[in-house]
Amino acid sequence: MSLHIEMETLREVLLVRLQGELDHHTAETLRNRLDTAIKDEQIRHVVLDLEDLTFMDSSGIGVILGRYKQITARSGEVFVCSINPTIYRIFEMSGLFKVLKYKEHVSDALDVLGVA
Repeated sequence: MSLHIEMETLREVLLVRLQGELDHHTAETLRNRLDTAIKDEQIRHVVLDLEDLTFMDSSGIGVILGRYKQITARSGEVFVCSINPTIYRIFEMSGLFKVLKYKEHVSDALDVLGVA
């Protein structure tokens, strides 16, 4: 399976919806698309909607952590939302919840960032 990436800019917030598998085959594409959007669109915050993400390996973790570093360097925040149980467990085991903010619903994260 592949990865479908849908991105929407809401002022200085980049909303990213991922569907499919985020692995070593698809991580580079996601990294490039995020880096371009963050740079070109003056993005300060990122909201990741992972409801339809079915698989993620260490390459995916690396992409997310790398963008987290970029965003926090801009005094921004990264939220992950709507995570299915399998991906939630990966986030728990990898310690991602220690650095990323979690909201159950995308609308909750957008509310916090003032763009809902």
